[in-house]
This record gives sequence, structure tokens and C-alpha cells, in this order.
Amino acid sequence: MKHLNKSILSELHPGDHPELPDFNQFELPEKVLQFGTGVLLRGLPDQYIQEANNKGLFNGRIVVVKSTASAGVDEFNEQDCLYTVCFKGIRNGQLVEAYKVNNSISRVLSAASDWSQVLSLAVSEDLEIVTSNTTEVGMIYQEELILENIPQSFPGRLLKILYTRFMHFNGDKSKGLVIIPAELIEHNADVLKTVLLRVSGFNKLSAEFEDWLLQANYFCNTLVDRIVPGKLSEADQQQAEEFLGYRDKLMIMAEPFGLWAIESSEPQVMEVLSFCDEAAGCMVVPSIEKFKELKLRLLNASHSFSCGVSMLAGLNYVRESMQHPIVSAYIKRLALEEIAASIQGESITPEEANLFARNVLDRFSNPYLQHQWKSISAQFALKMKVRCMPLIKQYAERYKKLPEGMLIGLAAFMVFEGIPIEDVETVIADEAKWGIDLSQIDGLEHELIHLVSSLSENKIVSVLENYTAGI
Repeated sequence: MKHLNKSILSELHPGDHPELPDFNQFELPEKVLQFGTGVLLRGLPDQYIQEANNKGLFNGRIVVVKSTASAGVDEFNEQDCLYTVCFKGIRNGQLVEAYKVNNSISRVLSAASDWSQVLSLAVSEDLEIVTSNTTEVGMIYQEELILENIPQSFPGRLLKILYTRFMHFNGDKSKGLVIIPAELIEHNADVLKTVLLRVSGFNKLSAEFEDWLLQANYFCNTLVDRIVPGKLSEADQQQAEEFLGYRDKLMIMAEPFGLWAIESSEPQVMEVLSFCDEAAGCMVVPSIEKFKELKLRLLNASHSFSCGVSMLAGLNYVRESMQHPIVSAYIKRLALEEIAASIQGESITPEEANLFARNVLDRFSNPYLQHQWKSISAQFALKMKVRCMPLIKQYAERYKKLPEGMLIGLAAFMVFEGIPIEDVETVIADEAKWGIDLSQIDGLEHELIHLVSSLSENKIVSVLENYTAGI
């Protein structure tokens, strides 16, 4: 069986198996510089660019810079940077399995051995965008001299690229770039910009350059959301390759749901990011706060409220909970009737909250993901504080009644953490620990003690049956 590369594309037949790129796309200009070859980048930003190219909308390719010397570069070279994304999951309640060949990446360069090529790209007229996912560690400030050496940190490398561009184009402010980091940290672009200025100061770069850095370039905070497990299991890989008719060392799996919200009101940014497709989950918006709230409450808080409940019911995986008739009914009512109802307001419409909630339920139901409740329970108390406690107060204040499902989730957390019934009153009144004094909510303490008592007696099923009886 042949390996996936440019030469075998003509032997594959569009419509038979995978979605294939057009051969003309290999000639598209290199518009994007990307730091990292990680599966999130390849399964989300790079896929949005690929799908736009397929429609003739963006018409640009990506040059990737790896931080390691050469590991992984050979695989990309052997496959002409082609790779297959296997989309597996649930969408609108229906099972989805689709294969798409991605050729959005034109080259993969090593920062250590190909730095001259990186700097050549820095002065390209075609370059418009920088994206990255170097993890939180990659965004940390590091003192280093960047002008005479190959920088070691991501901010140092990006700063040298921007400085090289500034010098080459004599400070032309029309030659700035749109910088859209995909790191999973709050205000990722603001953090990056701050670090760049610190490195610039350490290197004593000119005030004129720093002015160009701030005025000519667009730093856009982003929010990314897609589960990309990455490599398939050996058995699934073999099955996929037999189905597709070729071998692919770079094949990855991703869930169907995708979200990349990019924060900007600048017309120039919207024009450059022409690959964005709101219907597919990629959008440029004046503020990403709405999407952060949707993700934090409907995805993350639903996980946290359901975690203790599911483990008390003897379930190990999220998908098992969605296959359990009573636990799944609990999660659905919790998400749709309590959490979605709590976050509706001026910025989030009922339609937006309900759509996101239904997408979350589809994602929880994905039979191809092995998401363990044990993993979700890590730092359980902190997650309850940040994700869940504000929702309980918000719901109670808005609707003048207790959020039953949320309290079941809170009680299950307390039982899981070994909090005895006699300490419930003290725990919920601990504003220093939770940021909220829940004891001020009428009836909450009494109901929570009752739930903790029931769950401590292994009555999880009867508690959930009572809650879901009205569905």
C-alpha cells in the first residue's frame, strides 16, 4: 500500500472515500506562518484554512516552524505535508465519520536548522498571518539576545521575525501582520504582546520599532475549542488505511465540533482572515467574552457538575454517562434547563445558549472519545469554585428557586471529596474558599444536607430518578 503524498492524489477518486484538495492548491502563496505542528493546530486552524481553500475563499498556505531540531520534519517531507483528518463523533444527534485530506501546509521548517528560510519568509510580500500553539510555557518571558543568535523562545523568534520585517520594509505600517495565537490561556494575544515588548526592551530595540510593533500589527485574542485526540489507535489506523487505500503517518482524529473565535473589530483583520466561516465555527467578533462564558459554563461546568454524579453511579467515561438512561437524562436537563437558562442575558440569547448546550450533549455522547471522569475530577474543588458556584447563585437569584440539578452535582462533589454532613453548613458559607456564600440562598442548606445524606447512602439512582421524572 502506498503512502499518502502528492503523487498518489491523482490515483484517488473524489467522492469515493476522502475529501481531496485540488492540485492547484499546491501553487497557492504562503500567507501564514505557524509555530507548532501539534494536533490542535492541524485539526482546527489548519482545517479551517483548508476548507476555505477548497471553496476558493482564502487561497493561501501555511509554513510551519518546529521548535525541535528535526523530529517530525521528515514525516512531513515524505508526505509532501499532506495528512488526513478523520472526523468522528455526533452532530445533531447523528453519527458522523468523515475523512478529509489536508494540504494547507506547504513546508515544515526546523527553527534550529532552517532559520535562514524562516527569516526569508519574514520579508515575504505574501505573508499576512502568524498563528501558534506553543502551550502556556511557550509564552513565558525569557531574557535572550535575539539579533545575533537564533532565539530559543517562541516570543524571541517571533520578535526577530517582526524586527526583520520592520527593517526590510523600512517601517512601512502596511506590512504588519495579523497575529492570532491559539494557546489555551486567557487573553493569549495580550500576553504575547506584553512578552514581546519585554524582550524588545531587553534587546534595546528602537522606539520606532516598538511603535511599528504596536501600530502596524494586529494582536487578536482567541478562543479555541475542539477535541483533537491526535493519532488513532493501531487498530483504528489500520482499519482507516484499508478503507482509504493509502498509508498516512500523519493521520489524526478530531471531533466534528469546532470553534475558533477571534477578537477584533478591525476591517483589515476581517479582510485578511477570509478563511473564517461562522457556520463552521470560525469567526471574527468584537469580543470573545460570550464564547468564553458559553464554554466555561455549558461545557466545563456541565462536566464538573456531572463528574461526581457519574462516578457515584459507577461510570468511568463521559460517553458511558450519555449511554446511561438516568444519568444522561440528568445531564441533559442540567445543561438545557438550568445552565443554559442561567447564562441567558444581554450578550447570550436563549437560542445561542440552547444551541451550544445541544452541541455539548453531542460532544459528550461521542463514542470515539475516551474521556475519563477520573481525569475530569483533577483539581475538583478549584473547578467547582470557578465553573459552578457562580451558576448556582445566578440561577437562584434570577428564578427565585433552587437549581435542583446543580445542587445534586454539588452534593455529589461533597460526597466524592469526603465532606461529612455535619460540615455542609460550614463549607457552603466559606466565602474565602468559594468566592460566594451559598448559605445566604433560602432553602439551599437544607436541600443540600438532604442530598448529601441520600448520596452518602448510595441513593444516587433514586435521587436522579426524582430529578428527571418530569422530563
